[in-house]
Amino acid sequence: MTDSIEQLVTRGDKDRYLSCLFAPEKARPHLLALYAFNIEIARISQTVSDPQLGLVRQQWWLDSLDGIYAGTTPEHPVAVALAHCIDFADLPKLPLVNLIMAREFDLYSDAMPTLNDLEGYLGETSSALMQLAALVLGHSAAEIAGLAGVAYGIAGVLRSCRSSYLPAAMLHNSGEAGAVKLLCDHARKRLGEARALIGQVPPEVLPALLPASLTELYLARIERGGSLDVSQFRRQLCLWWAARHNRF
Repeated sequence: MTDSIEQLVTRGDKDRYLSCLFAPEKARPHLLALYAFNIEIARISQTVSDPQLGLVRQQWWLDSLDGIYAGTTPEHPVAVALAHCIDFADLPKLPLVNLIMAREFDLYSDAMPTLNDLEGYLGETSSALMQLAALVLGHSAAEIAGLAGVAYGIAGVLRSCRSSYLPAAMLHNSGEAGAVKLLCDHARKRLGEARALIGQVPPEVLPALLPASLTELYLARIERGGSLDVSQFRRQLCLWWAARHNRF
């Protein structure tokens, strides 16, 4: 089961998989379980042809969380691994529920109304995942995870090339190119704010935040245009450098 979870994260979320390699060995399977759960939720919108089918699948996961916290875990490899993760780190239920609920946006083609709405969405997905990972590593890091998660999340939604994530208010005022530029600037602002707090969290938390070290790399590629792909070697080097210098 552990191998299947690791393979899922390796294929579905290379950045977070690589960040796990810098975590203590005892925490790695639980981080992988958390990231595998996120993959399962995130890819629902990519595997259904109708939003209602996506809602059914999301409800299954909501019911599964109820079961996990009640002591009746469903026979699903990711759910079983997540149950062990929750037990290991005593994870709260609400952020996991909110992560699922936030992903309802992915099922539709509605535009993100404002930047505040985008930050709220990323706060309950990207940022929440970093905070939960920090808890797996033994410490809370809510403020720094909130900022770093938004920065990394903005880079992620821009790389997805899904225009519905671009805030409608920004598009109306600045056009698509202008909105992308404003979002890149905002991501850098949030990243700078997060980095300013690095001294407030113990070094043990760093693997949870490491994916954010790739933000600038992705933003530069977005602004340059053309291919958004960044080689695994380049990402590994960036993560290694950040981990060695205890930063992200």
